[in-house]
Amino acid sequence: MQAGNRTYHSAGDLPEIVPVFPLTGALLLPGGRMPLNIFEPRYLEMIEAAMAGDRLIGMIQPALDDSRRADGEPHLTTVGCLGRIISFAESGDGRYLITLNGVCRFRLGEEVSRPSRPYRMAHVTPFAGDLKDDDRSEVDREALISAFQAFVEANEMEVDWRSVEQASTQTLVNVLSMMSPYGPAEKQALLEAPDLKSRADTLVAITELLLAKVPEGSGSSKLQ
Repeated sequence: MQAGNRTYHSAGDLPEIVPVFPLTGALLLPGGRMPLNIFEPRYLEMIEAAMAGDRLIGMIQPALDDSRRADGEPHLTTVGCLGRIISFAESGDGRYLITLNGVCRFRLGEEVSRPSRPYRMAHVTPFAGDLKDDDRSEVDREALISAFQAFVEANEMEVDWRSVEQASTQTLVNVLSMMSPYGPAEKQALLEAPDLKSRADTLVAITELLLAKVPEGSGSSKLQ
């Protein structure tokens, strides 16, 4: 997997312990890019440490049941995605503007307590298969694009259809998944899909389910 100037060939190229960034509704997928506006002091420190090291952080959602630990911090979902910082800028007013390039998903392990660091860190087990190219031929591009067209019409969006048609299947599936306006549970389901075909099928199923709730002829209706 290529992420910026770095290529990750196997799980051995990745650290065993990474800082984790809990963010509700955030979906980062391998090969995808996510812009972030960092302003909370502990996460500013996290970004500084990552930039001084391997530039990797783990994006992960808080637990979907909103449960919390004794210290008030949210429990976390069991699967997240490692992202490499490929763009970094200072805003001039105390914020960092970064872009993450998705590397691979990971399964969350035991958290690591380091009092000198205010952000959370944890052992992770990478999904090594995400680092390798695999066969995309089983993805039904026609069904995916059809569902996306219906979504666009329901939301009165403008889309560069030529770019959509020219995008690789992997890019198409992951970008559409990341830009989808669905809730945390749906985003987690897309993240945890075992392979690209399953993710595409899940995305189509979720989209068709929500489109079925839009009243016929209400072109101005928005999917929620």
